[in-house]
Amino acid sequence: MNKIFLTSLLVFICCSGIKAQQNPHYTQYMYNMNLVNPAYAGSKESISFGLLYRKQWVNIEDAPTSFTFSGHSPVGDNVGIGLSLLSDKIGPVTEQNVFGDFSYTLKLGATQRLAFGVKTGVSFHKVGLRDIQSSLPDPTDGIFGTDINDASFNFGTGVFYYADKYYVSFSLPNLIKTAHLDYNGREYGTDVSHYFLTAGYIFDINSDLKFKPSFMLKSAFKVSPSLDASANFLYKEKFEIGATYRLGDSFGGMINFAIAPELRIGYAYDHVVSDLRYTSSSSHEFILLYDLFSAKKVSRSPRFF
Repeated sequence: MNKIFLTSLLVFICCSGIKAQQNPHYTQYMYNMNLVNPAYAGSKESISFGLLYRKQWVNIEDAPTSFTFSGHSPVGDNVGIGLSLLSDKIGPVTEQNVFGDFSYTLKLGATQRLAFGVKTGVSFHKVGLRDIQSSLPDPTDGIFGTDINDASFNFGTGVFYYADKYYVSFSLPNLIKTAHLDYNGREYGTDVSHYFLTAGYIFDINSDLKFKPSFMLKSAFKVSPSLDASANFLYKEKFEIGATYRLGDSFGGMINFAIAPELRIGYAYDHVVSDLRYTSSSSHEFILLYDLFSAKKVSRSPRFF
């Protein structure tokens, strides 16, 4: 069952005519937004680091796994810089990305900020076709005779509007169309631009409890969008718990805890409700966040996104 699933998925990604990049899902998207929006870089009054590991569809052998590292920092009053490293693997398909971010922020009021950002970097793509050649529908087809190894340059842009209690983010992190395989004059495994729209608000229920709804809408143009929605409660700025729903795909919960003012760990669980539920029912995601404070030591207005 797993071999049939992976073979079909590989052929789907690399050899079909679809034009949508298979971007990984992040349930805890609200904590590492600079992965998709360069304008987020430098938006906190600290040097901020994040690690994320995601294991998707746990009962399926060689199912997707993702690992990310990100860091960003303000430079002066208006500039932000950032770096992100992403590694995604599904079966014989591996993609690694290294991107740098630059942002410039305009002050629109006492707490309102509008940031513009650009992102640029390199993606390394590998498909180990020879490792699974015997499982493919036609092992003698020349398209499967050698592994695919390529690298491609890309860049993106984004806008981030925020204040103490809310934020709105829009970005296109990959603007250049790339094809990983050219066979008989046709392009396969083509990546196209995606857009990401994210927003959230923080409601003060009382002095100890905050309510944090948010959503992320993402899509390639001319492709049905994916919608993530979450509702979290933050207690005494230390303990956070909430629920999440991915339209037509999964629902689950998330939890995180501030071990120290500068260090937070989190976990998210997704229960699959799509057709994949017959093969795998769950996905797991872990996150570690660390803020190395600048000379200001403490933010004047603590941020919770």
